[in-house]
Amino acid sequence: MNTYLQIHPKDNVLVALQDLSAGTDIQFNGTAISLSGNIPAKHKFPVSDLQPGDAITMYGVLVGKATQPITKGSPLTTSNVAHDANAFHQKEGNIQWQQPDVSAWKTRTFMGYHRKDGQVGTRNYWLVIPLVFCENRNVNVIKTAFEKGLGFAPTEVYNEQVNDLVEFYKKGDLESISNYSPETVTHTSKRNNIFPNIDGIKFLTHEGGCGGTRQDSDALCALLAGYIHHPNVAGATILSLGCQHAQVSILMESVKKLNPSFDKPVLVFEQQKSSSEFAMLSNAIKDTFMALIAANKITRQPSPLSKLVIGLECGGSDGFSGISANPAVGHTSDMLVALGGTSILSEFPELCGVEQELINRCETTDTSEKFIRIMRAYENQAQSVGSGFYMNPSPGNIKDGLITDAIKSAGAAKKGGTSPVTDVLDYTEYVKKPGLNLLCTPGNDVESTSAEVGSGANIVLFTTGLGTPTGNPIAPVVKLATNTRLAQRMPDIIDIDTGTIISGQHTIAQMGEQILEFVVKSASGEVHTKAEILQQDDFIPWKRGVSL
Repeated sequence: MNTYLQIHPKDNVLVALQDLSAGTDIQFNGTAISLSGNIPAKHKFPVSDLQPGDAITMYGVLVGKATQPITKGSPLTTSNVAHDANAFHQKEGNIQWQQPDVSAWKTRTFMGYHRKDGQVGTRNYWLVIPLVFCENRNVNVIKTAFEKGLGFAPTEVYNEQVNDLVEFYKKGDLESISNYSPETVTHTSKRNNIFPNIDGIKFLTHEGGCGGTRQDSDALCALLAGYIHHPNVAGATILSLGCQHAQVSILMESVKKLNPSFDKPVLVFEQQKSSSEFAMLSNAIKDTFMALIAANKITRQPSPLSKLVIGLECGGSDGFSGISANPAVGHTSDMLVALGGTSILSEFPELCGVEQELINRCETTDTSEKFIRIMRAYENQAQSVGSGFYMNPSPGNIKDGLITDAIKSAGAAKKGGTSPVTDVLDYTEYVKKPGLNLLCTPGNDVESTSAEVGSGANIVLFTTGLGTPTGNPIAPVVKLATNTRLAQRMPDIIDIDTGTIISGQHTIAQMGEQILEFVVKSASGEVHTKAEILQQDDFIPWKRGVSL
């Protein structure tokens, strides 16, 4: 295994692939570099002396500048490096894309749920949605009733642990409480026996719908409309208080914009028009049960891979993200695009510094100009409140080698592969064109994942270097570890270990094919992701204030 890596021939820094001690001699391009300090794995060091203001290049692009003299072989840190990135401008030239060889995949299919509008789902869910936070309690009442009644309830192992501790306490046995060590739990995906063709009922509680701006409630309705229109959804039950900004009429108008011929069942219950809360909830449960009977008649059928729409997401990134998991996911995206499928790359603050590459990859000038317009508006909004994209990296990112936003962004963009950009979507816009789509979202993991699914992703590839349990209520979220140590430490949340790229066991292309194989199995319901098994149903709408 190599101990360091130059990612791009233009780079003037190297990445440590393992912990390197001070005094270690590195041979690079025929020159000896003696490390003047300890370089932890994932961190970087320059191959030549740098002076204040000198550019730092990674992935072939500007990612920072030196703020003080840095001798070659010294660690790069937030103390001696500041964020810097290239400016971007109008589209230049036309992209010439070299497609990957997908001949072995052209006849492959997955088993999906075919909808009348031509979309194909990877799951078959029923939704229960409040239009305003006032209805969250009522949604949770319905949730408890259905999950227990239909067998969708999560594992009760933790309840059993509390019962054990209570019994010890009743006996006055504090020593047993102190020494209590439950057995390791092996989670399994629970299915009901009443409606075998329904994967579950999902409940999208949130804190919006009223009390904020009308723009926020309109955006919430547009996002919820995307979930109702989504191919993984058979229908929905809507709870409305009645007086809130997010009106039923606005929601249904948003749904009709997505599909003028929309004909899925949507059951609406408005509390201020009901004789009592009990009556409303009882009717909602009864009518939803009747709708489940109809939804259970839908069965999986073969579908071409072109009907897959994958979200490309990352969270808890580290210094290996842009070397292993992200480029591997990028290869998977390229393969799917070559097969006529669709992918969605989001997190606009994490595209800082690579905008020009993406602009030049846009198929049309109109598409590139829309991307420029949205990116500049987002950055200006952040700056207007004293923030900026440069503040995006989290303490965990920085600790593991992502010390500037441009370093993080250059690696994050690798999830988008090399294919042309066919469309640019603002928040809550739904995918219309196959190929690589850019979707405006913040870098916040859950806000971004929620948005990708709301824009049509029927499965999400989520890379992580530090470990995050993020999931989604209606779309399988495949979690990919950037390093083997993480995969071994957190096996209950990780689905795929791409750290074998770092160790040299697999190439990026080989791992990309393995990921696509897993995607096909997951889309077919043959395997369930760890996030699904744990029922990690994260959902956070983006209030269009500043969120990075």
